[in-house]
Amino acid sequence: MTGRRGFTLIELLVALAVFSLAALALLKLSGENARAAADVETRTVAAIVADNLAVQALTSVDPPAEGETAGTASMAGRDWRWRRIVTATPDPDMLRIEVKVSEDGVWTAAEAILFRGRAQ
Repeated sequence: MTGRRGFTLIELLVALAVFSLAALALLKLSGENARAAADVETRTVAAIVADNLAVQALTSVDPPAEGETAGTASMAGRDWRWRRIVTATPDPDMLRIEVKVSEDGVWTAAEAILFRGRAQ
């Protein structure tokens, strides 16, 4: 019976194992891509919130008072928590303004640091 052609059961099992490992690797890769896309979206929207707060600090008539303030802002259907820290610089006419934005209040998703002159 040497004229038979085909695969043995062992060969089929090995081929199936190799295929299943490749399929699992592809599933893991697609899951990582989905998580990375969500992270990029979070960071991008948080950066827009930080930029908006920075523009408000720069364009207001009076500069913000020294110290720390906090609040919330809505953007893209989500609520964002922000902290603004205003400190003096070695130059008495300049303020350092740091804006940190997070969604959960713990992990900083975006940050903006800017300098503004004091009111004359």
